[in-house]
Amino acid sequence: MEILQVFSNKKQFLDLLLLGDEQEDMIDRYLEEGDMFVLYDGDLKSACVVAEIEERTFELKNIATYENFQGKGYGEYLVRFIFDHYRSRGDIMYVGTGDVLWIRSFYGKCGFEYSHTVRNFFTDNYDHPIYDSGVLLNDMIYLKKELN
Repeated sequence: MEILQVFSNKKQFLDLLLLGDEQEDMIDRYLEEGDMFVLYDGDLKSACVVAEIEERTFELKNIATYENFQGKGYGEYLVRFIFDHYRSRGDIMYVGTGDVLWIRSFYGKCGFEYSHTVRNFFTDNYDHPIYDSGVLLNDMIYLKKELN
């Protein structure tokens, strides 16, 4: 496996990023300012974007793996890489997500713990209802991981 940082033309990965955040204008809010990484195992499998939200505090804004490669460890490998990459520059990594069991389980395996909830995030910020695994998302839950 190989992980590369993307410095330009980040929108070439939009199809993959839309799996993690399905509204393009929401992706536009963090894509250019964020650090983007892509994981290849032969071909492209996963991508993520990380943004510094305050000094020594980062947020995993988007992580996505093509559906036919999900469940094979690519996402977890990429998250662990991100932890190692930011450990010397930061203290905390956050991720915001919908409150869906499989997602919480994935992030729990990666070492994230519950932090807080932003009520009505999905209904207030997206122009259409957002569903994950048949669950209508309203609130965003934030999970955090201490990097040190």
